[in-house]
Amino acid sequence: MKSILIVDDEDNIRLSLEGILEDEGFRTSFAATGEACLKIIQSEDPDLVLLDIWMPGIDGMETLKRIKQMRPQQLVIMMSGHGSIETAVKATRLGAYDFIEKPLSLEKVLLSIQNAMKIGQLVAENKALKEKIAHDYQMIGNSAAIDQLKQQIKLAAPSSGWVLINGENGTGKELVARAIHQQSNRADKPFIEINCAAIPEELIESELFGHEKGAFTGATAARRGKFDQANGGTLFLDEIGDMSLKTQAKILRILQEHKFDRVGGNRTIEVDVRVIAATNKNLQEQIRTGEFREDLFFRLNVLPFQVPPLRNRRDDIPLLCQHFLHFFCGKESRERKIISPEALKALANYDWPGNVRELKNLIERLVIMTPGKTIDIADLPLGINQNNGQHKQHDLDTFDMPSSYREAKEVFEKQFLENKLNENSWNISKTAEEIGLERSNLHRKIKQYQIEPN
Repeated sequence: MKSILIVDDEDNIRLSLEGILEDEGFRTSFAATGEACLKIIQSEDPDLVLLDIWMPGIDGMETLKRIKQMRPQQLVIMMSGHGSIETAVKATRLGAYDFIEKPLSLEKVLLSIQNAMKIGQLVAENKALKEKIAHDYQMIGNSAAIDQLKQQIKLAAPSSGWVLINGENGTGKELVARAIHQQSNRADKPFIEINCAAIPEELIESELFGHEKGAFTGATAARRGKFDQANGGTLFLDEIGDMSLKTQAKILRILQEHKFDRVGGNRTIEVDVRVIAATNKNLQEQIRTGEFREDLFFRLNVLPFQVPPLRNRRDDIPLLCQHFLHFFCGKESRERKIISPEALKALANYDWPGNVRELKNLIERLVIMTPGKTIDIADLPLGINQNNGQHKQHDLDTFDMPSSYREAKEVFEKQFLENKLNENSWNISKTAEEIGLERSNLHRKIKQYQIEPN
């Protein structure tokens, strides 16, 4: 039952409201003064307060102000027999949900209460959703590398500086972006993300800036873009290294002028957006090859972050394993599983080329596919099981060392993709999901390196 605190110095009003509200299924409590109301709110948690304005002692307006100081989310409906527009406006500015004039109308009272309860439910659901998102996107680990990263986030988040996050695929760049937003002054405003690598070139301008009706074939209605949606909050541009030079130029203009035009529009829209960009590419190398604008790089790289790969924070692997075990056992409604010390040691010593995302995917697979309660070393994939975490080094006398960093990177990338494709029997979609790469990008890499099934 929802509870309503009735605050009025007139006995007949309190008794009348008590009968009406209890008939409607509400639980009621009472106070005759503002002071008594505040004492009740300190010890109880009513879903709604019906508050009279004219009372002995502190009046309803002062009581409302103190209620909002104690509990900003408390729903309050004001009542008065001497109401005016000025009084109603003042009450609303102080945080009242509604203002009802006396003599009270049963229909108006019940309608206002029902609407207020709906708002309260939405607020509670929104709070629960934000808490769930914060939990789902929390950064797990207490290694030196993660502690240093958390400290950097704590320092940078309250500022308005733009951020550029670098890191390999699967390291958790989005987690860093969300942590910066949640600890910033924009935490109560939107966090809008866009994967620059996942949107076709011909549509990315529409996604970012929006479009007017009829701007192109299929534009049957006007649409707000991501910059517009993020106004007042944070826009996360993931994989910005995959953005075309043409779009980079438009992004640069927005960052400089804080305004843009929708596709097919002629009206300039001003926005206040904090941009956080992320990439797994070496943007300075792309600048040298003409694939990325140097001026955009310097504009974004005000606060640079480097997310460490999982192999550089091995102390966090047991914590991550326990976190993912708990999450997936709950999600899949499975009995709580444990990982044997031998299996945990092998997991901790594996190099994890796919980083935290690869570990998360593996734990999900083990929760589903391991029949017993204990995940043992025999349950691990052969690549982890056979090596048992031993880091192998190439014999430099027989290994044909690449002549440049870029060539070495390409050699590794080709071998990595070949191994993953073979592991997944050349299932492109499954492989792309497992390694955290868009399906279209994986096709492009296969073609680039001329990879063929064995």
